[in-house]
Amino acid sequence: MSLKRGPGPNQEQILRHLRRSNAVAQRAIALGHHPFGALLVAPDNETVLLEQCNIDTVNHAESTLARVAATNYTAEYLWQCTLYTAVEPCCMCAGTAYWANIGRVVFGMYESQLLEATGSHEENPTMSVSSKYVFEHCQKPVELIGPVPEIIEETRAMQQAFWSTR
Repeated sequence: MSLKRGPGPNQEQILRHLRRSNAVAQRAIALGHHPFGALLVAPDNETVLLEQCNIDTVNHAESTLARVAATNYTAEYLWQCTLYTAVEPCCMCAGTAYWANIGRVVFGMYESQLLEATGSHEENPTMSVSSKYVFEHCQKPVELIGPVPEIIEETRAMQQAFWSTR
């Protein structure tokens, strides 16, 4: 398999897709789930192929999206795609993106920033294992972009609003 990726997204595309992932997270809230959302964007950095809300503690938005993507697209194609999520993928989600062969991951704020914003909530026991650490220990070079300062405050505000009512 060839590990070729096209050009990465520009800043406008990054912000637009991260904001859309937050809109998907708002949909998750409306469905009674935790506020996380993910998108899979095609190699053209424009076309949204998949959107996924968080489902539960073992079916996060990112890992569920990665599993669905792996059953619908070839590994070669996914290597050229980008997964977007406003909060850094946990180690489970980073690993699933890797095994699905998604070649680029973009996130808005660190998982540690989520913990700072929401506290140690029993429904969201974050892990102190960064996606960077996970990807640094992979055999294929997944590109990681984040955090994105322009998206942090709006993501933090949504997360704080949700978790403060739980």
